[in-house]
Amino acid sequence: MTELNLIDGKHLKVIQSPGYNYIFNKVNGFFARWGATKHEDPAMAPFPEILDIEVTTICNNGCPFCYKGNTKNGRNMSLETFKGILDKMEYQGTPFLTQIAFGADAGATSNPDLFDMMRYARSKGVVPNITVADITDATADTLVELCGAVAVSRYANKNKCYDSVKKLTDRGFKQTNIHVMLSQETLEQVWETIKDYKDDDRLHGLNAIVILSLKKKGRGLNHKPVSQAQFNELVKYSLENGVPLGFDSCSAPKFLKAVEDHPQRAKFEMLAEPCESTLFSSYINVDGEFYSCSFCEDSDFGAGIKVLEHQDFIRDVWMGEGTKKWRQRLLDRRASGDFSCPVFEV
Repeated sequence: MTELNLIDGKHLKVIQSPGYNYIFNKVNGFFARWGATKHEDPAMAPFPEILDIEVTTICNNGCPFCYKGNTKNGRNMSLETFKGILDKMEYQGTPFLTQIAFGADAGATSNPDLFDMMRYARSKGVVPNITVADITDATADTLVELCGAVAVSRYANKNKCYDSVKKLTDRGFKQTNIHVMLSQETLEQVWETIKDYKDDDRLHGLNAIVILSLKKKGRGLNHKPVSQAQFNELVKYSLENGVPLGFDSCSAPKFLKAVEDHPQRAKFEMLAEPCESTLFSSYINVDGEFYSCSFCEDSDFGAGIKVLEHQDFIRDVWMGEGTKKWRQRLLDRRASGDFSCPVFEV
């Protein structure tokens, strides 16, 4: 790709080139990409569209299935490191990122530089998003000011989750979601959340309930994935009862199986994005190291690349040998019709 035109306005960010294009709505999160024509779907982007960045490993909640296994003893990324990383997310002087997903703690309080990081992202035309679990009114005020979307994790105590959701929606924040991890051990909790959607007043302003499929790692090693039949029941109930249900990319293969006989199957297939790691998204951990995805720091693919040690992010990291190894494995699997995770049984 040699020619690139950026239009970065208050509400829209648009990138145009002969073979790759996207339009991103900064207000409601709408995103569409296409290739040389509107009917061409690129297999990958020339640069990451989304950055998943871990800014702290400190968390006091001790969630029983945390794949990171985070505790109160952890590390923070510095504001200087964050700025240095974000400054490298450019192609020919054009900042290409649309959004950043901040990996923080339950209360968004562990890293004192978090909100300054978000402000810096905004100054570069990049929309911050975050997942929390139990926030104060003051934190809700700041998140509403700075974020495009906020997800609230649902754990055993649903009141912490639902109260935090209400703090955001009471402030008129429309892109408020619930994240709930799906496993055999949490299945009853997932069902409760779905059925609470219409019955609990605190959820009336909710945008969606987003299911995150189990990856057996960290404290999640003792959990078991649900069956396809159990997954199908969740999807069927939600569609029939008007519950706005979303999924992480890891769940895409199971979701597409769940709707294979649905009359809107074609629409769902267009909206369902399977694993996009190193194809459209990137992950950088608290130490400034790039990996194929946040679950694969200790896998055989995408060994950590220290981003700040490389002058050209696109050439040395995004198109680095470790990254290309993972990417090619994904592309080969996609070509054979296999959209499942290459590492975990999801």
